Amino acid sequence: MDQWSAVDDYLTALLAPEDPVLTAAVRAGDEAGLPRINVSPLQGKLLHLLARSVQARRVLEVGTLAGYSTIWLGRALPPDGRLVTLESEPKHAEVARANLARAGLDGIAEVRVGPALETLPQLTEETFDLVFIDADKPNIPDYFRWALVLTRPGGLVIVDNVVRDGAVADEHSTDPAVQGVRRFHELLASEPRAAATTIQTVGVKGYDGFTLAVVLPTAD
Repeated sequence: MDQWSAVDDYLTALLAPEDPVLTAAVRAGDEAGLPRINVSPLQGKLLHLLARSVQARRVLEVGTLAGYSTIWLGRALPPDGRLVTLESEPKHAEVARANLARAGLDGIAEVRVGPALETLPQLTEETFDLVFIDADKPNIPDYFRWALVLTRPGGLVIVDNVVRDGAVADEHSTDPAVQGVRRFHELLASEPRAAATTIQTVGVKGYDGFTLAVVLPTAD
């Protein structure tokens, strides 16, 4: 773990150096008592690059927290881009809105408050180029089903924290989060609308992983 963190620190200093807006976003979350579970700087940079790689103009995020990953994603969008981020906790949403305004993204990013399974159906008139899911793990399969509906063919769905310190391989786990990510992978294995892989990661966030899924065109 110490070595993982040392490598992350080295790479972060070179490839994702300290940014006053992002630093302020983390600090605002800490001051508001939000859990420090945001993505790492290198993971944020990855989200940014993935959004740029699909030339995203419209992004959907499930799970806002203080808006740290939202800022990384929002900075990848053109001036007329749109980012919708869903947050169940009003307190988190308030902190995120302030952070997005400080980042100059309040004209692009919209924070919607409420349980995601209630707010996702409100988005059926929209189509997104990239969806980032980083929310409560027991509901990940349902969030992913909605992502398949809302993402354009060729678009990208990213799901975070899906290895759970290796516990995803434990079929006997009683942890609802582990069982959620196991159901999610079982869904992926039989889902004809997406091509996907899951990658294990180590670093300052510990041992976990993420899933990348490309939404496939449907047959006419």
